[in-house]
Amino acid sequence: MKRKRSFVLDEKDDKAVQLFAELGMPKNLAKTLMYISQVDECRSAEVEQGADLRQPEVSVAMQELRRRGWAKKRDLKKKGKGRPVHIYKLTKALPEILDNFEEEKMKQVETIKNDLTDLQGLVKQYRN
Repeated sequence: MKRKRSFVLDEKDDKAVQLFAELGMPKNLAKTLMYISQVDECRSAEVEQGADLRQPEVSVAMQELRRRGWAKKRDLKKKGKGRPVHIYKLTKALPEILDNFEEEKMKQVETIKNDLTDLQGLVKQYRN
């Protein structure tokens, strides 16, 4: 990740995003994950700028990261009135998240293999 005014994803990060996406992870989730994995904590506005995403895309991605237990949110109250600012931080290191993602994908591969085996058994009945 390169640093300009704030961090932005670089070519290496883009390659990781591309690979995650090819493996079935939504691209916005992959971009958000790659951004947040390289900072201690961040606001969603920083992710928007650094990962080149719109606010709703970051919001959905952050919800998914939290649903999976990969990130947590804390609120930072502003002085006076107004909504608090959400601060996000990963709860697991990126290699551990990759391990979780790999497990998920391997289970899907196993399910596909089993379904293909079942389908082959059924199709044999039609060859007669």
